[in-house]
Amino acid sequence: MSGTHRTNSPRARRTMTRRGKFVAAGATVAVVAAGGLGYFALFPQQAPAFVRDTLQKVGLADDGAGAPDATCPLTGEPVPGSEVPDRPALAVKIENAPEARPQAALNDADVVVEEPVEGGYTRFIAVFQCADSDRVGPVRSGRTTDPDYLRQLGPAVFGYAGGRNVVKLEVPKVGLVDVNYIIAADAYTRDESRAAPHNLYTTTHALWRAGKSKDGAPDPLFTYADTWDGAAKRIRSVHLPYSGVSDVYWHWNGAKGAWLRSHGEVPHVLEGNERVSATNVVVQVVAVTDSDFLDSAGNPSPEVDLTGSGKAYVLRDGTVILGRWERESLHDVTTFVTKNGTEIALAPGRTWVELVPSWVPVGLERR
Repeated sequence: MSGTHRTNSPRARRTMTRRGKFVAAGATVAVVAAGGLGYFALFPQQAPAFVRDTLQKVGLADDGAGAPDATCPLTGEPVPGSEVPDRPALAVKIENAPEARPQAALNDADVVVEEPVEGGYTRFIAVFQCADSDRVGPVRSGRTTDPDYLRQLGPAVFGYAGGRNVVKLEVPKVGLVDVNYIIAADAYTRDESRAAPHNLYTTTHALWRAGKSKDGAPDPLFTYADTWDGAAKRIRSVHLPYSGVSDVYWHWNGAKGAWLRSHGEVPHVLEGNERVSATNVVVQVVAVTDSDFLDSAGNPSPEVDLTGSGKAYVLRDGTVILGRWERESLHDVTTFVTKNGTEIALAPGRTWVELVPSWVPVGLERR
């Protein structure tokens, strides 16, 4: 794999905590100073490869203009300000029933995860870190999939509108900061212009404030590169027919350099008539079984298995990279690799992760 990498492999990152980064940074500075190589800390592009790699791993790489090349951990893009915000990831559960559309803030999130829920519907986990939004929603209840997925982000703050006891007990158990609408009632408001229960909203500032977390930025979920030189196929669109009410299409728009989302033939738009878009779409094919929990209509709640391995389709730059996902245990970060084991690099930008049941066909339209 080639290209300009923005982050290190998630497999390597798992062993490096924030405290470890500072320790490693101090050791690196000592080695550089002892060897008379301080010059390379300012101009890493002129350093030997092993020095550049070390500087990047501990966050000391410089862009050659005197300022660190800081990137958002969950997008791989340059930070809006001079530094990555010193705060954990924030995840919010957002509804996707037709009555909940148009939603707010999906295009403000760094990462969005789509998961199957009861009756053929899907819901979203919108994850924020670098960006903010003053209106997020409609917020709905959590599912067992949520803590299983979000524990990859460390002590993330999690906003949601309640859920079964098994979910509410699991959220703090896996290290997430619980700011659901009962615990942090002041962080949520009802929009009386919309029908309940599709009218609960919040803001990122309110939830981060309610979480009172002292933790800093999370480690990245993905590896990023400006280009991908490995095997890939040019495609026009991908079709993910979860169900009749969640019939998902992503179409490549070369002029915008983005994937645009639709439900069937209807464009998926947000408040303000903004089309839902993504730089990357990662299709993660997963095993899904029915749990013993039923909704009010008698539909079983899906149980999504997020460990092991399965097929994966990574969409970037108008192409699809075929591979697989791997996650040995819930304590690990999911990695996406090609058939020969090379880790797949995403393009810097917003990523949607589609958790697609194994029985749902993944339809690719070639260009």
